[in-house]
Amino acid sequence: MRFYSTNSPTSTVSAEEALFHSMPADKGLYMPTPLPKPGRAFFDALADKSLADIGFAISQLFFGDEISEQDLYAINQRAFSFDTPVVNLRDELGILELFHGPSLAFKDVGARYMAAMMSHFSKRNDKEVHILVATSGDTGGAVAMGFHNVPGVRVSILYPTGRVSDLQEKQLTTLGGNIQAFEVAGSFDDCQAIVKQAFLDKELNSQLALSSANSINIFRLIPQGFYYVRAYGQVRDAGKPVVFSTPSGNFGNLSAGVLVQQMGLPVHHFVAATNLNQVVPSYIKSGVYAPMTTVATISNAMDVGAPSNFVRLAHLHGDQHDAFRTNISGYYFDDEQTRQEMKRLHDQYNYVACPHTAIGVLGLEQYRKESGESFTGVALATAHPAKFKPLVEEVIGRPVDVPERLAVMADQTKRSIQIDNDYESFKEAFLQAV
Repeated sequence: MRFYSTNSPTSTVSAEEALFHSMPADKGLYMPTPLPKPGRAFFDALADKSLADIGFAISQLFFGDEISEQDLYAINQRAFSFDTPVVNLRDELGILELFHGPSLAFKDVGARYMAAMMSHFSKRNDKEVHILVATSGDTGGAVAMGFHNVPGVRVSILYPTGRVSDLQEKQLTTLGGNIQAFEVAGSFDDCQAIVKQAFLDKELNSQLALSSANSINIFRLIPQGFYYVRAYGQVRDAGKPVVFSTPSGNFGNLSAGVLVQQMGLPVHHFVAATNLNQVVPSYIKSGVYAPMTTVATISNAMDVGAPSNFVRLAHLHGDQHDAFRTNISGYYFDDEQTRQEMKRLHDQYNYVACPHTAIGVLGLEQYRKESGESFTGVALATAHPAKFKPLVEEVIGRPVDVPERLAVMADQTKRSIQIDNDYESFKEAFLQAV
């Protein structure tokens, strides 16, 4: 398996290179070549298996020529000690719960797979890897937990001050050890821009081995396709076309779904559901991609005005607007609509949803209304509602249970380095910290 840049399709690198040097020098994003296309029969035979077994089978397609079967099996068993169940609210409506991992968010899938892969490859090297990651909420916690105390790896997490929930912030700032948090006086897009600039800084890269755990890293995306397969296996017996609604910010999650669809998973359609950061729904409607200044919302993990993975998503559709909008519908919703949907899900189905999950359901139901089609809809639940405890309790009017692994962090001391939202401030603080 080789990987090419979306900006230079004829030039390829190894899997190890794409993993550890996640952003090509030409500022593109890596994509796999040739993309395995085992077809529907492969996925039909696989779909009833566990997440770890699904991951193992697909990993063999990608990496079976360079990683032994025994090691690939161990990597997936290590990464996926939890399930991603579909909870059926009614006929034709299910919720794919992706928050049963250690950090209680869907990012656990990609982060833990990446950590296991890096651990495998780093046995060949003796140079410490420095991971830089920008987070709008959940990525940082998943990466922190996935890489905590992994030998030969240090992690620096950049997050926007005041724009993550209290418990999300504790997940980023309390572990210590090889995890360092930088609190940026700006937005997620500022954090993301700083990380991208660091990867292009020749001086910094000559001193340190830098890598990313954001979804710009293709090794975050590949495993996220595994739970689309797992979900398909749980709903296919209904005998109807399957539509996935993916709450979206940086659009790595949706890109992963399209990637596995192109491998042969029978997905009828995707819905890109966003908050007021409506860049992709606007593109679907107009054909014009226009990044915007980030708008702060209660669904903070989706507060992204310049989504990095739009490049991948467009590339997967041949950079053709018609192909894009044929496969993906896009809708956006404001905070009041989000609150109302959180309350409706609780009152009608006794289901407690985080704001991102509520937007996923809103998008799915809007597509159902507009298309008039009969299908099995699956909305992705991207985070545990306890991570947004004050908001959720205010909306539904009752206490939210907090899992023990999250509750223990509430009283721990936050440790972060506060910086301005410019690259030089980060570079100075980062070099002092390492």
